[in-house]
Amino acid sequence: MALEQLLNALLLGGMYSLVAVGFTLFFGVLDLVNFAHGEMATLAVFVALALFGVVVGGTAWGAVLLAVLVVAGAGVLVERLALRRLRAAPPLLMLLATVGVSIVLREGVRLLYPAGSNPQVFPPLFPEGALSVGALRVPYDTLAILGGAWLVIAACDRFIRGTRTGAAIRAVAQDREAALFMGVDLDRTVAVTFLLGSALGAVAGLLNGAFYGIVRYDMGLVMAIKGFSAAVVGGLGSFYGALVGSLVLAAVETASTAYLPGGSQLRDVLSFLVVIGFLVLRPTGLLGERSVEKV
Repeated sequence: MALEQLLNALLLGGMYSLVAVGFTLFFGVLDLVNFAHGEMATLAVFVALALFGVVVGGTAWGAVLLAVLVVAGAGVLVERLALRRLRAAPPLLMLLATVGVSIVLREGVRLLYPAGSNPQVFPPLFPEGALSVGALRVPYDTLAILGGAWLVIAACDRFIRGTRTGAAIRAVAQDREAALFMGVDLDRTVAVTFLLGSALGAVAGLLNGAFYGIVRYDMGLVMAIKGFSAAVVGGLGSFYGALVGSLVLAAVETASTAYLPGGSQLRDVLSFLVVIGFLVLRPTGLLGERSVEKV
């Protein structure tokens, strides 16, 4: 049972990490908490639902890939139309803009998708059956989602640390003015950041839909709260902190569900108590760094 719960924690942590890394990228490059990030997950699953059976060959994976591309492009469009002109404005204005975009996307999905207010059935993406190792029985979809989530995170880490564009993202996150003096194209770097972050949110939403089988128009709100909380626990602005924070929250929720009486009702309470504890005792998170600002 302990091994099964470990796999569940890694699965849940992988889905949280996809959202948390997106928050970390946005905060690192723009010092922005993008509250529209969770809605990219919602948009991805509903775009995929609309595309199932329409794409060439009728393959579900074709619809999934196209949904990720559409949402990645939507993230770039949101930055270009709603946020770019607010970079020099007080941070609160940009924050409010992301809240407005979040409401527009969420309500747009609810109103424009047929019966969008109702829960929708998301078709399975992976084969049925399970892998049995002794007394342990792990469904194929759990293995696929677990491996897929962490593979995407590893690819994202490789992109940020092993490419010229990734170096530009890290440079802007570390010191924007110095990066500009060195010739970094800020507009292009921010656009790539929104492209990458929105794609990660889309993958998180699609994997969530494939695992639970039911999606809702407001699912992105819950995913955003969990992903942001994980980023805060790990250290907002730290890539690896987002991963550690996601695993911490996933472990708390999985253990409470498995080992506490009535734990399934208490999982969210306990996980957010952990978040509050970090905010009080260690506001910078597990891997966050203290920052000093000269006045």
